[in-house]
Amino acid sequence: MPSSNFLLYVDAQFVSPYAMSAFVALHEKGLAFDVTTVDLAAKENLGAGFAATSLTRRVPTLVHEGFGLSESSAIAEYLDELFPQPPIYPRDTRARARARQVQAWLRSDLMPLRQERSTEVVFLHRRTDAPLSAQAKASAEKLFAAAGALLAAGARNLFGDWCIADTDLALMLNRLVLNGDPVPERLSDYARSQWQRPSVRRWIDRRATANQA
Repeated sequence: MPSSNFLLYVDAQFVSPYAMSAFVALHEKGLAFDVTTVDLAAKENLGAGFAATSLTRRVPTLVHEGFGLSESSAIAEYLDELFPQPPIYPRDTRARARARQVQAWLRSDLMPLRQERSTEVVFLHRRTDAPLSAQAKASAEKLFAAAGALLAAGARNLFGDWCIADTDLALMLNRLVLNGDPVPERLSDYARSQWQRPSVRRWIDRRATANQA
């Protein structure tokens, strides 16, 4: 039986950036939760059992008191509304809207970069020497331009205090940083700093433990 009111379904390899985002959100809220893995390679997410829990049959899916919710940004927003403190989104209306914009953009754009620098680079340390294609380079430049415009000089976070969009943006940048691709120093420093956040390290440690099992 679960030991808490929250159950988070994540991918069995612990390489989903979206599962990590939901995992981080729960930790930042200080909520106790259990984790169950779904083997996407074996198509366990398409089975009747998981389909009954997850409307979109995707990870992450969070189950709270019988309510199943998928899509990581929806999970983060649900948690922030349910438990306002500590916040994981900016309190200022426009900053909060911008943070949600960043999350939506990172999930819907930059596909060439996501394909050529997968999260296996980030979580499994599988670096590649293959140069970026012209399309992926264009995605990278677009990423740098947006991140550079959002991150004030000398700032540690996007909007003053940390928010969940910082984790998501850092992960996208780290696809390049951790592969050794050229990244503007200011953005590289930001991504590496975000990667030391305790909630992020818990995901990385959890992935390492699962890999040893």
